[in-house]
Amino acid sequence: MDLLPIFWNIRDKNCVVVGGGDVALRKSRLLLRAGAKLEVIAEEFDPQFFELEKQQNLSFRKSSFESQLLSSAILVVAATDNEAVNLAVSEAANELGVPVNVVDQPHLCSFIMPAIVDRSPLLVAISSGGTSPVLARQVKELNETMLPTRIDRLARLLGSYRGKAKQRLEKFSTRLRFWESVLESEIPELVYSGQDEQAKAALDDFLENAESQDAHNSHKGEVYLVGAGPGDPDLLTLRALRLMLKADVILYDRLVSPAILKRLRPDAEKIHVGKQHAQQSVEQKHINQMLVDLAQEGKKVLRLKGGDPFVFGRGGEELETLADAKIPFQIVPGITAATGCAAYAGIPLTHRDYAHSVQFLPGHLKEGEDELDWSSLIKEQQTLVFYMSLVGLETICKCLLGAGMKANMPVAVIQQGTTDSQKVIIGELHQIAQQVAEAKLQAPTLTIIGEVVKLREKLSWYSD
Repeated sequence: MDLLPIFWNIRDKNCVVVGGGDVALRKSRLLLRAGAKLEVIAEEFDPQFFELEKQQNLSFRKSSFESQLLSSAILVVAATDNEAVNLAVSEAANELGVPVNVVDQPHLCSFIMPAIVDRSPLLVAISSGGTSPVLARQVKELNETMLPTRIDRLARLLGSYRGKAKQRLEKFSTRLRFWESVLESEIPELVYSGQDEQAKAALDDFLENAESQDAHNSHKGEVYLVGAGPGDPDLLTLRALRLMLKADVILYDRLVSPAILKRLRPDAEKIHVGKQHAQQSVEQKHINQMLVDLAQEGKKVLRLKGGDPFVFGRGGEELETLADAKIPFQIVPGITAATGCAAYAGIPLTHRDYAHSVQFLPGHLKEGEDELDWSSLIKEQQTLVFYMSLVGLETICKCLLGAGMKANMPVAVIQQGTTDSQKVIIGELHQIAQQVAEAKLQAPTLTIIGEVVKLREKLSWYSD
């Protein structure tokens, strides 16, 4: 994190804007909206400035800039088109220890003015650290679109009940569950649709019955079995994101990428239960029992798995244990590694001219193992996808060649697909294992075998 985001109360505090043009005007309006006591310093003023003259907390000083004019300021904005003046303002502010923003010159700033979505008292501030204000503005516009128009009313309503809730519900954990229940109820929709009185009545009922409801539900935990996708956090489903922010405890696998882990609720307990080839940090039966035990403690438990939990993810085994223990659960599918990695590598798994079917297969095979009916895999117009195939790749190739697959069958091996570490090796069946060994690929890998691999050169859009 390059900058510390803060929300600063500047109401009735002395602030200064240096500059009299349209940019200075925009910054002045923003500071006045936040309640600042503002002085604007410039030799000439845009006529629109004088539309603000009726503002009680605004004064103008028609003069050139001098450093002593900042002596009583707590915040300064330089918004002139004169680089020498902007530099002088920055140096004077820094010497006085006053936070300063110089518009479009981040190297002269001690703080950055973010793009703001204003649904006061709810505020969303977006910053690119001064690197790309246009990008920050686009993210702002996205948030403007997604946030309900009346979310400010909801924030005020909830804020008006904080004292009552704290007085009635002594335990923090009880209050947390109360507010989560409120936000998952019909109350937000009542507010968004303009039914404020009905929302208030419903909130009164919620608070009246909060203790009895919490006592009733305190022993009722729940498990969310969620597919995290192949690695790129942009491939998470909306439901997955919602439950990731709701869970009290997260049990996650080795295949869940660091970028996805950053999307988890910051205060949640996080437990790594990942497994690697030839070793297992936590046995599967112990993971199953952990899910039951944590849920029986009344916790909301997120079981976060790479890819899809029902595709080589042993999700079915975990759900059987939960069902036997009568633990409520939710299932959220994820984009499995085969579809995600293939797409980012530019390889369609099926294609009218090359493949009419696709098989997903386990790839963690050892020399001499005969777990698969290899001869059944040798079919025309079929794609084979082997999961977790790095260690077993040589065995896979030998078995397929022995079963009659042609030596020049195209093969793609994808390292850490959809992430910044993605790397794709293309070759033929008889030599791909040697190519992968020479390239020193890192797990996890996915192997795609079939004529569709030929399309990568034409269709690939992701830079490896």
